Amino acid sequence: MKKRLLIVFGALLLFCFIPATGFSAEPRQFSDVPPTKHFSEAVYELAERNIIGGYPDGTFRPGKSITRGQAAAIVAKMTNLDTSNVKDPGFKDVSTANGYYKAIAAMAEKGMIGGYGDGRFGPNDPIKRGQMASILVKAFDLPRETVYNHPFKDIRNSEAQTEYIVAIYALGITSGTSPTTFSPNAPITRGQAAKMLKATEAAKPPMVTIKASDLDWEYVRISQTDAEEGLFKAIQVFGQEAYTEDRVQLVPVKEGTGILNLRGEPSKGSTVKDYKKYYVHIKKVNDELTLTLEETEDMAPTAVKLFEIDEKIQAISLETMKGEMLSDNVPFKLDEYLIVSFTIDKPGQYIATVQLESGKEIKYGIEAKQNDAQSYYDIEAIRENTTDIFEEDAKYNIGDYKILEKDAGEIVKITREPGTNKFHFQATGKKEGTVHIDYGKSLIQRDCGESEYCDRFVWSGLVVKVRIIGSIVNVYVYRDYEE
Repeated sequence: MKKRLLIVFGALLLFCFIPATGFSAEPRQFSDVPPTKHFSEAVYELAERNIIGGYPDGTFRPGKSITRGQAAAIVAKMTNLDTSNVKDPGFKDVSTANGYYKAIAAMAEKGMIGGYGDGRFGPNDPIKRGQMASILVKAFDLPRETVYNHPFKDIRNSEAQTEYIVAIYALGITSGTSPTTFSPNAPITRGQAAKMLKATEAAKPPMVTIKASDLDWEYVRISQTDAEEGLFKAIQVFGQEAYTEDRVQLVPVKEGTGILNLRGEPSKGSTVKDYKKYYVHIKKVNDELTLTLEETEDMAPTAVKLFEIDEKIQAISLETMKGEMLSDNVPFKLDEYLIVSFTIDKPGQYIATVQLESGKEIKYGIEAKQNDAQSYYDIEAIRENTTDIFEEDAKYNIGDYKILEKDAGEIVKITREPGTNKFHFQATGKKEGTVHIDYGKSLIQRDCGESEYCDRFVWSGLVVKVRIIGSIVNVYVYRDYEE
């Protein structure tokens, strides 16, 4: 039975915990916020909506900082967070008598905000730019898109706040304090806060969030998706133990239909499956992209990739292992890395024959296996290659060699040219498997290049892999490097 999940987008009622003598609908009411200021539009729009206010002397004081306690109260009100029945967060500097206690406690319970390592919250400390980024992303459930090519040199990808900083940067909520700095430890001013709040409200895209509990799972992971095709973004968000659960964020980008596969662990006592397969439908409704999920058990056409083709291709034919010709001219793509790909839409074993313009032919054995938990087939493709040659440099004295597997003769015939380090391999075609050749001593190679440091490689022999798909056999030999 097919199911559909629809996005419903509601408006957020915004408030602000900033001192005010009352609110006025008159625009440009603050003597210290001229229209030339970059935050003036945000200040006046939010003031007109009675979200923020000024001081008794008619000023807004945009350069004054906002404390962590005030920020908690602002965001708790903006997100309509329930503060009526809260759990004591245990911060030693936030008593129940504190005016911000309920907001801080509610946000801490939801994992939206945290304290310092010494047990304090610091309600009167000015909130920093990095801290504000973290709060906005968590409280507004903004998409946590990973951006590695950000311009900020003063944040490291390993830092805890980095993912939140780059998330609001990707959404255009804020820029840096300079073209190359974000200044995560700089305090947030009232003017900056107004601009960030308005920008956050406007920047949150239409989005579907799937929580582990929505599926009766302990956790949820993205297992397969074609989000790279550009129709939508699929973002994995890991939960914070005892605070938040795992979830997947889906952001529509353009109209079309894509694929999403999820996996998880059913909750204790649950009888649900440990996977979900969806079609992701994106349509424009009233000028806004809407994303819906349709549960399915369908399999999707799956790409087969062929490697090691360094000549121009004339055509590709595809047949079953029983000799039934499916196509003598399969449509294919050639990417910038010279990888050839085409699709298969049914499980089974196939032979693809690549006809080169030189007149040569290359055969590949292909196996497509159905995995019920995935929309795409598990694909294995091997190039027909029943023999191989491997030669160590003559400078190495490898001595006698030893074949470790007892059944090696059923898999591959191995010979060594007398007086050389040259080995010949001939697959028997009877059995596939892996064979190890031990030289009896380790060989060492140092590669210094132009660097003052040298890479050191050590190997003790060779590994021979023989794979068989139907009538197609492949033998591949490589060095057995030590870790």
